[in-house]
Amino acid sequence: MSNLSNRASKFFGSESEGGNFLLQYVQSMTPETVAQLSKPSSNEVFKVMERNIVEMLGALPPQHFNVTVTTSRENLGQLLASAMMNGYFLRNAEQRMAFEKSLQLEESGNSADS
Repeated sequence: MSNLSNRASKFFGSESEGGNFLLQYVQSMTPETVAQLSKPSSNEVFKVMERNIVEMLGALPPQHFNVTVTTSRENLGQLLASAMMNGYFLRNAEQRMAFEKSLQLEESGNSADS
């Protein structure tokens, strides 16, 4: 845990260096951590994220159109940040849904015992 807090303070402690702290932070992660964070925990979350990204980029069918997306580094960074925020939101919503389902099962189990 101490190593994690040292690593985080290294990237978030000083803004005077003028670098891209998010990029540095992601690059400092182990490949296993990046792989774990990159995979949605369910197929439902994956489909929602995929649909969201397709809507942001445009949804022309690739078999009929040869689409090339050109953007600036700043806009690509904003797209990445937006995708990350959507991912965090969806993961939290998924966890909340699972928690509420478990509470409902617990409540129905307790009412059946009465």
